[in-house]
Amino acid sequence: MQIFSKDKVYDFMGKSKAFISVSIVLILASYFFLFTKGLNYGIDFSGGTIVQVKYDTKAPIKKIRQSISKDKMFANATITEFGSPNEVIIRFATSSDHVSTDAGDKMKNLLKGTGNFKIRRVDIVGPKVGGELREKGIMAMVMSILTILIYVAFRFEWRFAVASVLALVHDISIAIGAIALFQIDVNLDVLAALLTLLGYSLNDTIIVFDRIREGISETRDLNLFNVINDSISKTLSRTLLTSLTTFFVVLTLFALGGEIIHSFSFTLLVGIIVGTYSSVFVASPMLKWLGFDLKDYKAKQVAKEKRRIEKEKARSMYEKGII
Repeated sequence: MQIFSKDKVYDFMGKSKAFISVSIVLILASYFFLFTKGLNYGIDFSGGTIVQVKYDTKAPIKKIRQSISKDKMFANATITEFGSPNEVIIRFATSSDHVSTDAGDKMKNLLKGTGNFKIRRVDIVGPKVGGELREKGIMAMVMSILTILIYVAFRFEWRFAVASVLALVHDISIAIGAIALFQIDVNLDVLAALLTLLGYSLNDTIIVFDRIREGISETRDLNLFNVINDSISKTLSRTLLTSLTTFFVVLTLFALGGEIIHSFSFTLLVGIIVGTYSSVFVASPMLKWLGFDLKDYKAKQVAKEKRRIEKEKARSMYEKGII
């Protein structure tokens, strides 16, 4: 399915400075929100306990707060609606003394008299385990980016690798900024979404880069921006269709999936938009700014092909017994 004509070439690179300026503003804004608002770590990373309670009617939050305040274990607990007025989430810090305590039974006893309810879920993560999960999560992201850098450098050329990694850092930075701005709970679901975003954005970037590499081989034009414009224009329909179909699926999850996957789907929504944008307007112009020279690249490719032909010739002569 073709949305855009393959014969028409759009001048993306002519507007690259404007788009890069927008990206810089978004990244600076993201770090501003990150340092001023901070990340709202869920119990997966900060440690703590979550008790999910469902009532037959609207949850009496005021009564719940009064009832649980009688026990020091639930000091500074936060109570929020979860998906509907009948359901609430109670969050509180967990000390090492609390880990062995059955929070569900305690909660049942304290909430007697607040109405008909059912304890649906009790999740407990110790402070030490939460810290370890946070460190391993950060390490997983760093290792993913380094592995991607090595792979793309081997598969393409080191400037392609650096450009793709800068685009990934751009995407992750803006996604984390949005998480900080809207105070989305940062838990293992968000980490999974960020790692998914790395793969999605890289895949989109690699497809564009692969078409640019093909364009370099096919054309005699030594103007890199012309080759990039032509390559992106030819992959534009595919990029847009892939992004839109993925976006609508994730939007459905965000709208109808409930609170359980709210943070996961929100992170992916932001990531799909930013990842598609960066593949075209961030990663591609980076090639020029990193000093990628079309003439030099073509000369290296010719030399590489020459070496391959010579090896094939030597192997053929060896097999025939000539050498």
